[in-house]
Amino acid sequence: MPPTETLLAFAAATLLFAYMPGPAILYTAAQTLSRGRRGGLLAALGIHCGCYLHVAAATLGLSAILLHVPEAYAAVKLAGAAYLVWLGLAMIRRRGEGAGFVPPPAKTARRAFLESMLVEILNPKAALFFLAFLPQFVDPAAALPVWAQFLLLGTVVNLCFSSADLVTVALTDRVLAALRRSGGAQRLLRLAGGGLLVALGLRLALEER
Repeated sequence: MPPTETLLAFAAATLLFAYMPGPAILYTAAQTLSRGRRGGLLAALGIHCGCYLHVAAATLGLSAILLHVPEAYAAVKLAGAAYLVWLGLAMIRRRGEGAGFVPPPAKTARRAFLESMLVEILNPKAALFFLAFLPQFVDPAAALPVWAQFLLLGTVVNLCFSSADLVTVALTDRVLAALRRSGGAQRLLRLAGGGLLVALGLRLALEER
C-alpha cells in the first residue's frame, strides 16, 4: 500500500469531498423530506450500492470510455438527468394521504432504494470522479495488486460518502419531527423534495464535464 503520509492525505481528501454539500447530499435530503426517515435511509443505501458499480468500472478501466467517448458520456448524463426530473415530477404529483404528516407506506420507501441505485449508476460524474481520484493513491510497486488497491480505496471512499448521507438523513428527519403536527407539512415537504430532484436533474443536464 502507499506510504502513511499518502494514506493520510487520501483520508483527508475523501472526508472533505464526502461532507462537502453536493448533489448526493441534496438528493438524500429530498428523499427524506418526501418519504421520511425510512425512505431516506433506503435512498442512502441505494446510492451506496450503485456506487460500487463505479468503483468496479474504475478498477477495470471501463470508466475511461466515458472520458474518451463524449457521446457515451452525454448519453449517460442525459439519461440520468431525465430520470431525476421524472422522479421529481412524480413526487410533486403524488397525492397526500390527508391532514398532518403521514409516513409513506413501506413499499414506497423501498422503492427509494431501487430508484436511488439507478440514479447513482446513471451519474457519469461519479464514474469520472473515481477514475480521476483513486489512481493518485495507488502504488504500483506495493505488494497488494493494483486492482485490489482500487477496490479497497474505492470502498473506503464509498463508506465515507455514505456516512455523510446518513448524517443528512438524521438532520433532515429532525426537520420532519418538528413539522409532523402541521396540517400542510406533508404536501410542502413533498413539493420541496420533488423540486430538489427536478433542480438536480436540470443541473446535471446543463453541466459540462
